[in-house]
Amino acid sequence: MNKFLFSCCLSLSAAAAFSQQKTFTVNTAQVGAAIQPTMYGVFFEDINMGADGGIYAELVKNRSFEFNNPLMGWTINGKKEEGDLLVLNSPAYNKANPNYIRVKVNHRRKGEWGLTNEGFRGMGIRAGVNYTLSLQYRTAQPGITIHGELVNAAGKVIGSASFSPAGTNGNWQTKSLSFTAAAQDTTAKLTLWLEGDGVIDLDMISLFPGDTWKNRPKGLRADMVQMLADMKPGFIRFPGGCIVEGRDLANRFQWKKTLGPIENRELIINRWNTEFNHRLTPDYYQSFGLGFFEYFQLAEDIGAAPLPILNCGMACQFNTAELAPMEELQPYIQDALDLVEFANGPATSTWGKVRADMGHPEPFHLTMIGVGNENWGPQYIERARAFAAALKAKHPEIKLVFSSGTDPNGPRFDYLNDTLRKMNADFIDEHYYRSPEWFLSNAARYDQYPRTGSKVFAGEYAAHEGKDFTGAERNTLRAAIAEAAFLTGLERNADVVHMASYAPLFAHAAAWQWAPDLIWVNNLQVVGTPSYQVQKLYSLNKGTNVLPLLSDGKPVTGQDSLYASAVIDQHKKEIIVKLVNVSQQPVSGKIALQGKNNLAKTAVLTTLSGNDPVAVNNFSAQPIVPVDREVVVSKQSVALTLAPNSLQVLRVKFK
Repeated sequence: MNKFLFSCCLSLSAAAAFSQQKTFTVNTAQVGAAIQPTMYGVFFEDINMGADGGIYAELVKNRSFEFNNPLMGWTINGKKEEGDLLVLNSPAYNKANPNYIRVKVNHRRKGEWGLTNEGFRGMGIRAGVNYTLSLQYRTAQPGITIHGELVNAAGKVIGSASFSPAGTNGNWQTKSLSFTAAAQDTTAKLTLWLEGDGVIDLDMISLFPGDTWKNRPKGLRADMVQMLADMKPGFIRFPGGCIVEGRDLANRFQWKKTLGPIENRELIINRWNTEFNHRLTPDYYQSFGLGFFEYFQLAEDIGAAPLPILNCGMACQFNTAELAPMEELQPYIQDALDLVEFANGPATSTWGKVRADMGHPEPFHLTMIGVGNENWGPQYIERARAFAAALKAKHPEIKLVFSSGTDPNGPRFDYLNDTLRKMNADFIDEHYYRSPEWFLSNAARYDQYPRTGSKVFAGEYAAHEGKDFTGAERNTLRAAIAEAAFLTGLERNADVVHMASYAPLFAHAAAWQWAPDLIWVNNLQVVGTPSYQVQKLYSLNKGTNVLPLLSDGKPVTGQDSLYASAVIDQHKKEIIVKLVNVSQQPVSGKIALQGKNNLAKTAVLTTLSGNDPVAVNNFSAQPIVPVDREVVVSKQSVALTLAPNSLQVLRVKFK
């Protein structure tokens, strides 16, 4: 069925429904399956410049000169003679980051000789915010002055600081300078002018805003973290995603290399660097300033359970499909065991001490680990069995998440799903990137799943519009409402599905590789898509237990273009009903609440809707946002109109 006919059918069926009131009956006394605190979470991967250039607030690109082109991101200002600027490589200096630059300053005045860093598609600078410029340097004797200047797109200096390095006798020193930006700019640059006479070595040239999340030095971008905190997610899955696998095993994410001082964290090429020919991003690397410690800390900050995903000895099967032989798998398994100790072990243990030395003596309370990302086939099962045996023997308290491959159906999925269930896997990770129509037709997907045994983790999902939609245009209201309809099925089957997360999470508007995405950013702004608003409404209204909701004696799974689910929140003393209308027509409805006689006389109805099904939120306008209004509760029921293209959440208090 083509999209035009599909939409017409929806409109006609909904128009018929509007002529007669639909009654949704909720039995508030029949408390069903428990809803896990982890039910709705977030998936983080360093794709679309989500970490470097995104949530990690560093403004300097290639700060340690470790890119394949060591001066990528940097421009030389002034006339350069042979030998005036050299890139030196010395593993003896720093095995993880061996490159640094040596600059000869030959009787130069300010403005004659220097370097400019372009940032990540420019630098987002806010007026009145304090910025810290830091660098490592080494020089034999004084004689040079370094001037740091923030320059806006018009070439005007909007912040500056300077210092004159003393002689360091061959030892590296770190210097930090602070200044306040005089104006705002989205695409500023940083220029270092070198004045005087002499030779100086420079490395780790860095610029951070002072208004990071919780004001942590060299921390995270506060507005992006706030978007996550506002969702109150049950978990954070990290670090991905295909980042976990790497294009080859050498390029995989290795958590131990992301710990300790940032200058000792080994930079690697981001695997999304050249993945898509139409979106090549050759300047996309991973500095790991946002490493595993920071991930755990972020999860703790926003009250989310950490869900780390580890490489299982398999590189991306769409790329090289490299495998670690089974006889060489033990280091990968040991990484998993050590991660549990790093997260939960006492400060006196080997890896617990590493955590404590980084400033967190208390444990991070890790309860689950993912083994592999999107791997498949007998070779995956072989490695999954080895991981499970080792981890369950030493840490039976840790729940394990295993992959069901790349697709939600087909022979590959069936083999993994059946085999993992026979293995008594704790969680099976299902992924679905499909059309809005797929999400609508699969709202009852879990109704017939087994109630016991392995639980489902809907680890990556997003409704994808067709190829006519590009970038942020793919995050339509229609896609979000289709996801909302699908989520009623997850919620109704909370005894089967214990976790769910949209993917990917972030996308930089000037440097994305994959769309759609939950949250779009530029260097100064953050926008929640319609899908973000849907996920947030579900997360903030997940309740504690499922309640049965029926219309004409059946669950509401698409009849007359309507979808619905209901929960009770035993802590907040609320009945919460979610109603989705995917058609272009309003539908007259009534919520009949049976079983409780002590309901409040009014309730809150939150509506997320729009007249245009392909409407999007962008940096200049956000038309798709939830709106609250008060409604009357009369004779144990609430009358309402289900708006077109809408998710509506009704919250009724009880004593």
